[in-house]
Amino acid sequence: MSFEIRVANPDSDSATLKKSRRKFLQASAVTGAGLVLGFFIPGLGRVAGAQTAAAKVYQPNAFLRVGPDNSVVVQVSKVDIGQGTLTALPMLLAEELDCDWANVRGELAKGEDVFRDPAFGMQMVGGSTSVAHSFQQYREVGARARSMLVAAAASEWKVDPAKCKTAKGVIIGPGGQRLSYGSVANAAMSLPVPDKVQLKDPKQFTIIGKATPRLDTFAKSSGQQKFGIDVDLPGMKVAMLARAVPWGAKITKLDDSAAKAIPGVRKIFTIPGIRGGQSVVVVADGYWIAKKARDALNIEWDVNGVEAVSSEQLFATYREAVMKPGTAATKADISALAGSPKIIDAIFEFPYLAHTPMEPLNMTVHFTGDACTVWAGSQFQSMDRQAIAKVLGIPVGKVEFNTMMAGGGFGRRAMPESENAVEAAYVAKVMRGTPVKIMYSREDDIKSGYYRPMHVHRVRIGYDGRGKIAAWEHVIAGQSILTGSPFESFLVKDGVDGTMTEGVLESHYAIPNLALSVHNMKANVPVLWYRSVGHSHNAFVMETLVDEIARSVGRDPVEYRVSLFDKSAKRSKQALELAVARSGYGKRKLPAGQAWGVAVHHGFNTSIAYVVEVSLHEGRPQVHRVTAGVHCNMAINPRTIEAQIQGGVVFGISTTLPGNQITLKNGVVQQSNFSDYTPAYMGSCPVVDVHVVPSADTPTGVGEPPVPPIAPAIANAVAALSGKRLRKLPFDAITT
Repeated sequence: MSFEIRVANPDSDSATLKKSRRKFLQASAVTGAGLVLGFFIPGLGRVAGAQTAAAKVYQPNAFLRVGPDNSVVVQVSKVDIGQGTLTALPMLLAEELDCDWANVRGELAKGEDVFRDPAFGMQMVGGSTSVAHSFQQYREVGARARSMLVAAAASEWKVDPAKCKTAKGVIIGPGGQRLSYGSVANAAMSLPVPDKVQLKDPKQFTIIGKATPRLDTFAKSSGQQKFGIDVDLPGMKVAMLARAVPWGAKITKLDDSAAKAIPGVRKIFTIPGIRGGQSVVVVADGYWIAKKARDALNIEWDVNGVEAVSSEQLFATYREAVMKPGTAATKADISALAGSPKIIDAIFEFPYLAHTPMEPLNMTVHFTGDACTVWAGSQFQSMDRQAIAKVLGIPVGKVEFNTMMAGGGFGRRAMPESENAVEAAYVAKVMRGTPVKIMYSREDDIKSGYYRPMHVHRVRIGYDGRGKIAAWEHVIAGQSILTGSPFESFLVKDGVDGTMTEGVLESHYAIPNLALSVHNMKANVPVLWYRSVGHSHNAFVMETLVDEIARSVGRDPVEYRVSLFDKSAKRSKQALELAVARSGYGKRKLPAGQAWGVAVHHGFNTSIAYVVEVSLHEGRPQVHRVTAGVHCNMAINPRTIEAQIQGGVVFGISTTLPGNQITLKNGVVQQSNFSDYTPAYMGSCPVVDVHVVPSADTPTGVGEPPVPPIAPAIANAVAALSGKRLRKLPFDAITT
């Protein structure tokens, strides 16, 4: 992979570039910044090609600061939404820098072009790509910085740099001379950045691959960590919004007299809402005042021409749709299905789901008239900056975006149209000169948020008495996440949204005559990707059906899966074999009333297998233990991987629990808080043992892959216990 050093506007001529770099270096030296190294890797992915701002204009930015006190501060280009990037990316850089890990800390980088994702071409987090896309990038930064530090020390000693070594932040000369990184940082900064560097062989790693405590653990566990919702500025006001019900409705009458009578209310006004609707904004001195005033508004909504959907009606429409093929994702001859000795004809139902991150959406903005400063934990900094600039009518470069620690995301902070940023910009425009924090309550998050789309599947499978599949017809009905978004042009192909079908074709099973088609349903409900996106429902369908085939012909579910794997399934096979071996499956006798359940799934280029131990209690599954086999290639921080798998298991268990669904009646969401949108509490959480397949290959992601296999693994255990196949989420009460 080639790297491009950017120190100024590339539209400038070379002389200007050199002058700009020299001024930047001189200014940094005056401030005592130490070694400052910034660079850009040209966008390699489809997203980069789709961006309107394709011109590579990058200002100087520091990925790394080595201070005179030997401190090493790493600028982390990815927001940390709990996935541990604030530790993992510094580990990559520190490994090649060869510094003392005790001196390293990470900082979330501002929203700047220089921090654009190497593959996506914009600054963002999504698809479990943070470590995978930064693996080469951050190692290169560390290696280049190390080379510059060594060169500075060698120049002082008047020796050949090739004869110098480094260890834990110290340069060691051929005669045993020693200089700390901090003592030569300013001198190193004036040297040219090397074009090429030699990266370490994985066998030389001393930081990568070691179970490392997260750098933010103390701050979070002590309550000192500042999240976006904690921003507090002098003179700041808080804004709450009353959003249209149903979506797209406009205001016919607004009585704000009761709200205005509440002390501390400063302004009430309207702004455009999503889907062509309107919202009412209440600005007050604090959150509780703003919420009381917002709730005191008396609003009449014009719903003429606005679809007011209900879940039962939608499910009925979807069930009708899947009875016939839709737009083809794959074409196949399924004529052998009708004459097969055994046939499964199954319909699966999946509801809308809310993301419910522990920190609801928020954004603080301060618009001065010609510039704007933003504080937010965004997954899409580049798109949010552009959206804010457009609303305010200022250049993107005038939007300073401070990336804050985010209390969870699960896709909710990655909106293609940057709706929350647009809301914030409209509020800032009215409140020009005053910093304002726009906040969602938990009820706002659940009732007026974006949702994982509802889906219905119909699958017909023909197979013989040994489980040999003759044909597989698979029809999916659901809303497209991407149609109408900036991502449509390259992720919707021939009318098929790739996020709707992912996890079916990539299942690693050799399924002959697979005919997959989709119905793109229309509904007045805003939808968005959700942790593991299409895999969240497709894995359930695939893994419960494969398990059903195996048991119906008397074959062991593990043995049958292995026999069905195609040639590309090496990693899935290794993950499954590891989980089986470590769980004791087939060898260890479970207590009376418990059964094994198995599922394996490949998504986001990572394979995860679960072997679960489940019993039934009052008609509900109780998961006692989960043994995970994980193949994510090179494990950067095993401790983070373990946490991600454990969190993903709990997240996936939530989707099986009664009440974990978003339902609508006449366009209104019926749920409002955790009291009626049920997450997994401590009593639902099993012991989770995590085992990682050793590998030296380039790492893949572990944020989204842990979610899809857990619900089908539980369903398969329930089938072993009760003989009942579960076809919908969340699970209904089970009778045996």
